[in-house]
Amino acid sequence: MAKKRELKSLLADYAVPIVFIGLSAVAIPLSGFSATYLIQEMLTRLARNSFLVLSLLIPILAGMGLNFGMVLGAMAGQIGLIFVTDWAVAGWQGMLLAAIVGMPIAILLGYICGAVLNRAKGREMVTSYILGFFINGVYQLIVLYCMGNIIPISNPQLVLSRGYGIRNAINLTGLRHTLDNLIPLQIGTISVPVATYILIGAFCLFIIWFRRTKLGQDMRALGQDMAVADAAGIPVERTRIIAIVISTVLACFGQIIFLQNIGTMNTYNSHDQAGMFAIAAILIGGASVSRATITNVFVGVVLFHLMFVVSPMAGKELIGQAQLGEYFRVFVSYGIIALALVLHAWRRMRDKIEARRSLRGE
Repeated sequence: MAKKRELKSLLADYAVPIVFIGLSAVAIPLSGFSATYLIQEMLTRLARNSFLVLSLLIPILAGMGLNFGMVLGAMAGQIGLIFVTDWAVAGWQGMLLAAIVGMPIAILLGYICGAVLNRAKGREMVTSYILGFFINGVYQLIVLYCMGNIIPISNPQLVLSRGYGIRNAINLTGLRHTLDNLIPLQIGTISVPVATYILIGAFCLFIIWFRRTKLGQDMRALGQDMAVADAAGIPVERTRIIAIVISTVLACFGQIIFLQNIGTMNTYNSHDQAGMFAIAAILIGGASVSRATITNVFVGVVLFHLMFVVSPMAGKELIGQAQLGEYFRVFVSYGIIALALVLHAWRRMRDKIEARRSLRGE
């Protein structure tokens, strides 16, 4: 009976990655893509998206759930990229300058987000999601009406024909693949973005180190029980704000890395996709609302983007329409988040039942 319960618990904990591994096993042969092509795509997408997904770990450690407010950091990064493109600063210097410009904006937005979430304890995810919509409105007001009007923009290629407002798409020519090509490595026909992986590896080491610090231990205590942490003298609200600020700043850097790989920036929509896809990826990797590891990040990015690559061709082979793959992407992004939240609620209920059973000596 105990083994059966353990197996059931294991299947429930890893239901999402198991489903995606099964889907991948079916879709990869149907897509007809070669192993070389898929390896190249996964290496590129892992480098492009991992930093953004890793930025979600610290709020989960602090018991604040999935940080839908990471889009605030992505917006800050995009503002930095707009200014750098206007000033015509190219190369790694341009990326560094974009990060320097975006960082104080991300800190300010992270502090606002943390202060709001302190007033919505227990409802952080839905609050950060709605806050993202509000700040998105402010961002679009600044970019669409203030830039070129109140905020000087000298590059005419960035400004709309009316004389103010930023164009919908910005060509990041000077920054395209700057980090990816900094340390080139070619293995046969496969190109490996070594510098990007070094940066991601350094970030992983930072997270491992951070968890062992006093602040990291305080966040871990908060994640386990906020009331006990408060009774132990941990400054709960201050620590929660710091967790969100760190996550927002890291999301700012992650969006800059993401967009230098893409080479084009969708001024008004890029940040929305970054937040939703990052959260879906970490959940597919086996993370939950209350527990996530670095392994979950990398497994999730690979599984999520593997389905992104193979699903259009698999859909075309199955029913003759590649558009099915596009619908599947949207379904996966929102459906996985909904499934993760349902499983989280079920696990909490299961843990309460188990606790009552242990008290009764069953």
